[in-house]
Amino acid sequence: MLQLTPDTRRGWAMVTVLAITQTAGYGVLAYAFSVYLTPMARDLRTGTPQLTAGMAVAVLVSALAAPYVGRHLDARGGRALMTAGAALGTLAILALSQAGNLPWFYATCVLLGLAMATSLYEPAFAVIVAWFDTAQRAKAILALTVVAGFASSIFMPLTGLLIEAYGWRTALVVLAIGYGALAVPLHALVLRNRTHARPARAAERTAAVRGRPFRLLAASFLIHSGAVAVVSVLLITYLIGLGHPPVFAATVAGLLGVLSVTGRVVTTGLQRRWPVALVTAAVFALQAVAALLLPLIGRSPVGAIAATVLFGLGFGVATIARPALVVERYGTSAYAGISGAMALPITVAKAFAPSLAALAATTAGYPVVMVAVAVACTLSAFALAVYHRL
Repeated sequence: MLQLTPDTRRGWAMVTVLAITQTAGYGVLAYAFSVYLTPMARDLRTGTPQLTAGMAVAVLVSALAAPYVGRHLDARGGRALMTAGAALGTLAILALSQAGNLPWFYATCVLLGLAMATSLYEPAFAVIVAWFDTAQRAKAILALTVVAGFASSIFMPLTGLLIEAYGWRTALVVLAIGYGALAVPLHALVLRNRTHARPARAAERTAAVRGRPFRLLAASFLIHSGAVAVVSVLLITYLIGLGHPPVFAATVAGLLGVLSVTGRVVTTGLQRRWPVALVTAAVFALQAVAALLLPLIGRSPVGAIAATVLFGLGFGVATIARPALVVERYGTSAYAGISGAMALPITVAKAFAPSLAALAATTAGYPVVMVAVAVACTLSAFALAVYHRL
């Protein structure tokens, strides 16, 4: 029987806690927004674009904070930071529940962005990377992301039920209190710090971000993240435009969340036999094929499902591949700082690519957007293939 050391038991206790708090964090801080967007717009007497701009502000703030958060994680660990981040997220959602005008709303979105940067995947991965050895690290990250992958499936319906029963303001209060009561004590009591006291950490980080491998990695994941964000936002609209009923379109798009979990499990298994960069590049290439197929076969229900399934299998792969590749190339001592530097442009791409694609769709049509997505996935795969040869 396998004997677990105290360190290993502590590590898996942290993974369990992070799986719970990441599921709740993404559900409350991110996915619930699309549910309370419409009633909030009605109450504030404003338009949907003005409120979606607020979420873009939150994402942009989290991107700008990422490098600073990463350096803090390398130096001091994640326990205090993630505890404070969960508390800040609670306060931000409570503040959103009291929004009466757009300036108040945008101010709370800034707080929300800071909470995202200090409590979601980036710091959670840094905690896991610092604690686990190579043999256990991939399993720990997979376990975390598999559970958290169901955040939208849990919290979007839950938010809808709360809004229907109590209204959006009370629903946000309930979600905020529930999240804070869960995440703040769990982060404070269970997470532990393991940092690398090395004076050369800053030099390592600087050397890494100036090197060609870093630029190739960052370019690959930046382009791919933008492409995935475009599909996640515009897929339902495009499927309706292809002639499918709205319910069918929403159901097919809903497969993306489940498929992201499946793709992570399959990819982690393949990485035991083949290099991470090549496995990830192959998945990105399959997504390029799927994006090209959608305009060609997407008018039939079977074709729409087939193209979506093929694209969806790679939907969450980048989430687990990026930390694996960073650790593989640069080690763990400066992981959070290097990953944070990479996260800044990637997060900005996630924030603004869907808006640019929506504009392109109105002028050139959705098939052109899908071709652009295919080109982006192909370039991402090529960059990873070149990276692997360095």
